[in-house]
Amino acid sequence: MTSHELRTGFLEFFRGVNHLVIPGSSLVPQDDPTLLFANAGMNQFKGVLLGEMASPAPRVATVQKCLRVSGKHNDLEEVGTDEHHHTFFEMLGNWSFADYYKAEAIEFAWNYLTKEVGLDPNRLWATVHTSDDEARDLWPKISGISPTRVLTFGDKDNFWEMGEVGPCGPCTEIHYDLGPGLGPDYPAAGPNDPRFRRWIELWNLVFIQFRREPDGSLTPLSNRCVDTGMGFERLLALLQGVDGNYRTDLFAPIMARLSAKLGGSRTFETDPVAFRAIADHVRALTFAIADGVTPSNDGRGYVLRRILRRAARYGRKLGIEDPFLHELSAAVVAAMGIDYPELSPAAPHVAAVIEAEERSFATTLDRGLSLFGRETAQVRSTGGTTIPGDVVFRLYDTFGFPPDLTHLMAREEGLSTDMEGFTRRMEVQREHSRLASGGADTGVGGAARPGGGGIFVGYETLEVETEVVSTDPEWGISQGEEGWVVLRESPFYAEGGGQVSDEGALRGEGFDAEVQQAVRTSDGLACMVKVREGILRPGMPAHATVDQGRRFRVQAHHTGTHLLHAALRAVLGMHVRQAGSLVAPERLRFDFTHFGPMKDDEIAHVENLVNGWVNDDRPVMVRTEVPLSEAREAGALAFFGEKYGDAVRVITVPGVSMELCGGTHMDRTARIGPLRILSESGIAAGTRRIEAVSGMALLDRATVLERQLTAISKILGGQGDDPVDRAERLRERMKALEAEMAAARAASAAATARRALDSAVDIGGIRLGVVELEGAGRPELRAAGDIARNSYLRTVLIAAARGDSDVHFLVAVTDDLVAEGIHAGKLVSALAQRAGGKGGGRPHLAEAGARLSPQSSAVIESLPHEGAALIGEIRRA
Repeated sequence: MTSHELRTGFLEFFRGVNHLVIPGSSLVPQDDPTLLFANAGMNQFKGVLLGEMASPAPRVATVQKCLRVSGKHNDLEEVGTDEHHHTFFEMLGNWSFADYYKAEAIEFAWNYLTKEVGLDPNRLWATVHTSDDEARDLWPKISGISPTRVLTFGDKDNFWEMGEVGPCGPCTEIHYDLGPGLGPDYPAAGPNDPRFRRWIELWNLVFIQFRREPDGSLTPLSNRCVDTGMGFERLLALLQGVDGNYRTDLFAPIMARLSAKLGGSRTFETDPVAFRAIADHVRALTFAIADGVTPSNDGRGYVLRRILRRAARYGRKLGIEDPFLHELSAAVVAAMGIDYPELSPAAPHVAAVIEAEERSFATTLDRGLSLFGRETAQVRSTGGTTIPGDVVFRLYDTFGFPPDLTHLMAREEGLSTDMEGFTRRMEVQREHSRLASGGADTGVGGAARPGGGGIFVGYETLEVETEVVSTDPEWGISQGEEGWVVLRESPFYAEGGGQVSDEGALRGEGFDAEVQQAVRTSDGLACMVKVREGILRPGMPAHATVDQGRRFRVQAHHTGTHLLHAALRAVLGMHVRQAGSLVAPERLRFDFTHFGPMKDDEIAHVENLVNGWVNDDRPVMVRTEVPLSEAREAGALAFFGEKYGDAVRVITVPGVSMELCGGTHMDRTARIGPLRILSESGIAAGTRRIEAVSGMALLDRATVLERQLTAISKILGGQGDDPVDRAERLRERMKALEAEMAAARAASAAATARRALDSAVDIGGIRLGVVELEGAGRPELRAAGDIARNSYLRTVLIAAARGDSDVHFLVAVTDDLVAEGIHAGKLVSALAQRAGGKGGGRPHLAEAGARLSPQSSAVIESLPHEGAALIGEIRRA
């Protein structure tokens, strides 16, 4: 049975017993910020089990792609060491939502395994929870299995819980006996015995009948559900009669392509650990990237980066120097694209992302491995057994080695790692970063930010009659002083979501103050003010006014970021996600996930799309107090790691964009004005940055550029002429002058060398000329060497030049001496070593360099002696 036949056959079996077959969900959970990746078939039904959403049908069946690399289900470090650990895997499952229960679930499972796919019923065992007499009695009655093959276990093995609080219940597991060659008979061994792999767990049937309360107690549920999950790879290995998951047709194409990459000299049989790890990891990478995840330094992206770098290091162990994982991803697509149609369209993007990440890591991989090798040798030389935490940190911080990769390498060397020391170093770094970014709990000038009040009304109005609730200092703020103020109602937007805070004015009887900043506090809003006149005290009425022109410029850029985000996703692909932003009056900055630099035509396309939407004058619609579940169902973009309440604010540009956002916006796209992308650059592997301006900020920029262009035209002295054409002519003239100067310098160096060669000394039949060319560069030194080689016989020229911080040497040898074994490369290398440097080259012409120092200067001063000695040494050798 092929893997494709097993998937389709499983779904058809359950379709035949009245289950609705629905597609598995994306690896990226859409409605569960507590999960990095889908790690079980039940993830997409979590809302149903919690009673928060309606079930799609009373009975459901799926094949779910899963990724387990974090939390309590984390086998990453074990992947490769055996035949059954995986990061990416598939789970077969069927569900009953208040429909059938234990008897039917057991009957379906037994019939599928024994009748549908033909497993030997005498090899199947069942385990149940110690409290579940009902399930224990049902197994022999339904299946005919001997009661001695129905074993009871406690909570650890046979009780399933979604979390510390929530739905839970006993479970029954079905195990397959692989035979006595892998362990003793029961009761010496049995299912759940960690010492042996004679029994493997195939299928877990969970009977959800309780709710775990905060106090730990169990409350019976009125609606009981069934949640099952079966290991696809394990069942496939049994049905294909192979010894382990990695020998199935799921992995064979990947293994074959990897072996071909190695020229057939190394195979799964010769290097099983590396082959297993690489095959597993490239499947995880292919599926996760196809679902929109990009390698990065945090969250899901960092999980992918860890997996990829672990696989790249195994590739290096096999002798693969160049990026290769992106080539293997094609084998994954070919093997699984028929059942996962999202793979084929995404294949070019997946390969490009993997290759870009591989090349990024390749620049530091060798240096990191070298450091690890030195540290390993150092630990062993002192009789130690542990790689220090400082080394683990340095490998992570400098060379990009995830700590679990360092731990794996240490384990392969029979060593451990000081992870506590690594954690301490990380905490020190985080503390330094926090302080450097102003993370201390103080405001401007170190004044503590006050809390207690501050209702934001700035969505509706830009000015309001309000009252000063409190100030810091408590007694008030005098003329010329700065301090924090909390207003009863505040129109000033507090910095957040990338948008800078508002500025403006606060006036009242007896005072006039400038509002410089607005911030969110733990229980309200506060403003930093500078009092220009009078004294501002608590309890005073005040008129608060936002700087309208500045707010409008900010709003234009904020709405512009939403359009820019939508355009990037349209042009580059749906993998693009916001990774940070700055929305200011003078510009916008937008960071996004993407694997490589944008092409010029892609930038132009994005800009044209945005300006087309601006020209359409589309409405910018704001909905407040929208239930989070409703917003997500409607397709609003939300971001992992962001905290959202039960009700959210949704910004929609019809036909373009829908995002959860708390910022301020223009009411129509035309009010943004034209948008111009100023730059696109990389800020980290997998993360790009765009800087852009729009509206009045773009007009300001154009005005400045026009003034600069006018000034340049005057400097060039060609008013009325095309300044670009005139600048081009000047550049060509400069290039010609530079070429003339270079030729003159080369001619001067050649003439100086000729004079030195004409007075060369004879060293046993070899003419030795020595010259120092003051201020010369490599072209001048080479010109001197050409004179020696083209104009003389039996001649060696040694030329030197001193720079501001280094020295350069050149040795030229005529062809007749080369034929006698006089080698320029050996001469210059020996000379450089005496000067504290290094170099080499061809027999007839070679160069070297060293730092400018008393040592290298002394060598230059004694070049005639040094040259004669070196020639003598070579002749004697």
